[in-house]
Amino acid sequence: MSIAAQSAVTHPTAEDEVVGICRDLLRIDTSNFGDDSGPGERPAAELVAELLAEVGLEPQVYEAAPGRTSVVARWEGADPSRGALVLHGHTDVVPAQASDWSVDPFAAEERDGLLWGRGAVDMKDMDAMILAVVRQMVREGRRPARDVVIGMFADEEAGGVLGARWLVDRHPELFEGATDAISEVGGFSVEVGGRRAYLVQTAEKGLAWLRLVADGRAGHGSQVNTENAVTELAAAVARIGKHAWPYTLTPTVEKLLRGVADLTGLPFDPDGGADPDQVDALVAALGPAAKFVGATVRHTTNPTQLDAGYKANVIPGTATAALDMRTLPGRGDEAMDVLRDLAGDRVRIETIHADRSLEVPFSGSLVDAMVDALHAEDPGAAVLPYTLSGGTDNKSLARLGITGYGFAPLRLPGDLDFAGMFHGVDERVPTDALRFGTRVLDRLLSTC
Repeated sequence: MSIAAQSAVTHPTAEDEVVGICRDLLRIDTSNFGDDSGPGERPAAELVAELLAEVGLEPQVYEAAPGRTSVVARWEGADPSRGALVLHGHTDVVPAQASDWSVDPFAAEERDGLLWGRGAVDMKDMDAMILAVVRQMVREGRRPARDVVIGMFADEEAGGVLGARWLVDRHPELFEGATDAISEVGGFSVEVGGRRAYLVQTAEKGLAWLRLVADGRAGHGSQVNTENAVTELAAAVARIGKHAWPYTLTPTVEKLLRGVADLTGLPFDPDGGADPDQVDALVAALGPAAKFVGATVRHTTNPTQLDAGYKANVIPGTATAALDMRTLPGRGDEAMDVLRDLAGDRVRIETIHADRSLEVPFSGSLVDAMVDALHAEDPGAAVLPYTLSGGTDNKSLARLGITGYGFAPLRLPGDLDFAGMFHGVDERVPTDALRFGTRVLDRLLSTC
């Protein structure tokens, strides 16, 4: 081969690969029904391991249960004396009802510059960006600024019990020396006051999936029954579902709203407590992202399931309901006290799954590096912190003292309802946003 021919041989870049990797991941059905009835993550994990091994990394595959598979690889940085960074995603997705979608949710169709499919937003887009950037940097012989632990976890959509939580509990050595983590649901852009702003996730609400149980006296449906479990449960569910939790601004939310006020000129004076009208106006100014932020100014308790009885003319002895409770950082205990009062003495509360809240400072070298990486690709944009109303695998990593952020950088059209597509129908992500994200992540890993 001539010298000229040799110089013409080039490897694909992250921008070249990211859309294809995302498409391949979307075509693998990794639906997580929360009861081990789904297909599992094994095929996606094998693809991830193959992509990492192909460039010379040594991924390790872990299976917490048949088919429930995670992948972890360590990538040596330029300064291994520094605390390692965990760069992680999850490969499972929530189920999709194909009849509700405009396209096959697992076909990964590309239309009008958008890649469609279950997981395009949550979170195979970020998985693809991570893999594409790592592959490019390794091929080019470039190291990250510090050691990076790459994790692609199972089971995040059911609380991570068979994924990140299982690895943290069973294999903590994988994360030895790690101090920080970056994952999903942050770093995306919104339009605020005519200016683009990127929201970096620095907090997560606490999570409690609860079961309400009412016990009564079983009997014939034609008789008078003053100890009807269904009646007791229904009353408790109604009280809880209708309860108006007061507005309470945590440090992260207050900082976000101050930033929105600066961008829009809307009034904001939180001294003496949150003014609901001011808060509602500032939240609304965030456009589609208001769906996330609006749920972070107070606790939420949403009844989600009811179960009682087996026949129309039989009064059951027990009735149950499921409840999804999300609590503000640092205020979970007070919220539970209120919930017990709302449930009443005749309804007991059992925990299905619970996990901590998180709140970390919007400051420090890693945050500075995120902001700098965004500004390098989008000069003049604002960067603000926000609280996630849901949860991520950063909750599990926090058990090891690892500080987690949500930073999946995407420059999005202002009219795209990105927040509404999390667990929604017709998930889609702009392909240009994926390529933008690879550029930002490349800068971040090289400097942070």
